Amino acid sequence: MKKSTLTGALALSAVSALVLAGCSTDAEAETLANGDQKDVTIAVFNGWDEGVAASELWKAILTKQGYDVTLEYADPAPVYSGLASDDYDVTLDTWLPTTHADYVEEYGDDIVDLGAWNNDAKLTIAVNADAPIDSLDELAANADLFDNRLVGIEPGSGLNRVTSEAVIPAYGLDDLEYLTSSTPAMLSELTAATDAGENIAVTLWSPHWAYDAFAIKDLEDPEGALGGSEGIHSFGAASFEETHPTLAGWLTSFSMDSALLYSLENAMFNGDATDDYGPVVEQWIAANNAYVATLTR
Repeated sequence: MKKSTLTGALALSAVSALVLAGCSTDAEAETLANGDQKDVTIAVFNGWDEGVAASELWKAILTKQGYDVTLEYADPAPVYSGLASDDYDVTLDTWLPTTHADYVEEYGDDIVDLGAWNNDAKLTIAVNADAPIDSLDELAANADLFDNRLVGIEPGSGLNRVTSEAVIPAYGLDDLEYLTSSTPAMLSELTAATDAGENIAVTLWSPHWAYDAFAIKDLEDPEGALGGSEGIHSFGAASFEETHPTLAGWLTSFSMDSALLYSLENAMFNGDATDDYGPVVEQWIAANNAYVATLTR
């Protein structure tokens, strides 16, 4: 071997060793004393405020614990795909057994169920409290009183799937204009109708702060098209319990009743119009410190 070639090979080996050593040091630096990787990415469903609230709460809690937390907003389909491919670490807003069942069935082998943190969830069709109907089986015959419209949320949401595939055919609502856009757009329509004293029908879900903010009622669902009560689950990537064993344990034990969730959502979404939730969440944590302290024990 020529001297120049040998020298180059030795230099390359030395550089490789330094790179590997640097990677090892970086890996050690990115691991917390509790055994978790320092970086954690939480995927959040667009427009689902209970998931936004829970994710912002955990972001604040984990940041104080030394984690680098990133919240990534997306629709459900890319969230579950991202979990399955390890692009995201965890999401906190999977509704089972109905709303997100198709995603869990599709990606179930590559994601991990960390358990339900709230068991009071349900999908609804809501109307203004003084609307002249009380049941979904009255809506088709009185569609003109609601401007022949049903206002929905994101097209990729589980609520949209259930509404399109189950509710509309079960109650003969095909002649209504079913509008899908986004949760903020639906809430804007609800606000405008409320302010104008007009009837409105919207797809909604509980727990949601809208039930405290507006005079609304759920239409009865005698056909059971919307399904029964559901649990809100945390789901992690397949590797999550290995990369974040301590956090996985905390989320498995995580529990938050609807009263607490409503109070957090109201603080975040029912005040000044801002998406800088950090200061509001910190205030809520200070007011609920005894509860929050239990989440990382």
